[in-house]
Amino acid sequence: MQPTHHQPASRNVAVIGAGAGGLVAAHELRREGHKVVVFERGDQLGGTWVYTPNVESDPIGLDPNRTRVHSSMYQSLRTNLPREAMGFRDYPFVAIEEDEERDPRRYPSHREVLMYLKDFAIEFGVSEIVRFETEVVFVGLVEGGKWKVKFKSKRGEVVQDEIFDAVVVCNGHHTEPRVAQIPGINTWKGKQIHSHNYRTPEPFRDQVVILIGSATSAIDISRDIAGVAKEVHIASRSVADETIEKQPGYNNMWLHSMIKSSHDDGSVAFQDGSVVVADIILHCTGYKYHFPFLETNGIVTVDDNRVGPLYKHVFPPALAPSLSFVGLPWKVVPFPEFELQSKWIAGLLSNRIALPSKEEMMEDIKAFYSLLEESGIPKRYTHNLGGCQFEYNDWLAALCGCPVSEEWRKKMYLEVSKNRHARPETYRDEWEDEHLVLQAHEDFKKYTLNGVTKK
Repeated sequence: MQPTHHQPASRNVAVIGAGAGGLVAAHELRREGHKVVVFERGDQLGGTWVYTPNVESDPIGLDPNRTRVHSSMYQSLRTNLPREAMGFRDYPFVAIEEDEERDPRRYPSHREVLMYLKDFAIEFGVSEIVRFETEVVFVGLVEGGKWKVKFKSKRGEVVQDEIFDAVVVCNGHHTEPRVAQIPGINTWKGKQIHSHNYRTPEPFRDQVVILIGSATSAIDISRDIAGVAKEVHIASRSVADETIEKQPGYNNMWLHSMIKSSHDDGSVAFQDGSVVVADIILHCTGYKYHFPFLETNGIVTVDDNRVGPLYKHVFPPALAPSLSFVGLPWKVVPFPEFELQSKWIAGLLSNRIALPSKEEMMEDIKAFYSLLEESGIPKRYTHNLGGCQFEYNDWLAALCGCPVSEEWRKKMYLEVSKNRHARPETYRDEWEDEHLVLQAHEDFKKYTLNGVTKK
């Protein structure tokens, strides 16, 4: 069969969220000739990278009527990825040494990432198309395969609506807390908080804290707190049941296996047999995907943190390509992946790229789900790409007709992971992959020639 060349189409697209995913989606859509509006409920762009000292009214985040805060950023956060690997491919994240407002470190603070995103939005004119303080309250299909988007601005409570050809959901997934289920917790008398509402260590001063979790933020926060708390006990699912060990370099921090039960006298028992009377349980247990505004008549569901059915984590086959999601995969280098997903969406909406048939996409999804099941991978890990992220990114790049991931990028990711493991306390300031940094900067030079110039 001869390939069919469709007429290029320009569509009217709503992008929900002006974090890193929404900004790069808007940029790629406009580059492909589409008309774009970005809806952002906050008063500035940057999504989860906007630090606020404000926390929610319910510290554990279970009350449906709580005051909501979008960001989960804590004050001391520095990136756990180096800036060379972290930036968008079309707009490298290079240090701006001569500006003392900026943080030139290789693993910078959250504020530096926010400044970079603002630079990106200004460079590509994305800032002008963001409607700030505008919350999307409903997205649903209407006649002719179009989408109705209802929204309200902070200033007026009036709900307005507009019709779009397509919607790209980029609302992030670090806002709706997932909480550990602990037997007896309802009568336990201490305080509980989710890391979403963690900002500074001060409230933990002289307290006995049990911290649940072992991902990057849990490791960072446990060290943050250890400086002021009386004791910090880390409960981790990823260690053997009999584990109880003092953490090297600390005289007040222990690693345990998971919690077994909690009791009304304030005590908490671990699988390892130890018992601790604690003041606070801090859940560093991750987040749920949450799309309260999205109405698809049951086509797209969130089941045990699997958003599905989605073809390659982006398109629900029955609604593709007019509904898409950017940024669902985790354990990845996020920004370059958002960029490639956005290029794919933009190219599909303009008819430059074609999707397989709905049936073929559903077959692919079923095969993927079966593979996860056979491998014993829980449903909630559906979007955990980890080790296969570069394979996924290169698949996207090939579809979009752009270069696959550079070798230095892949090697740097591995080196950084090794270094983080070997030097958990100091990896952000000591490393041995300087040769890869030089290769990255060599590569970045070509972006100053094709119309993108860094200050």
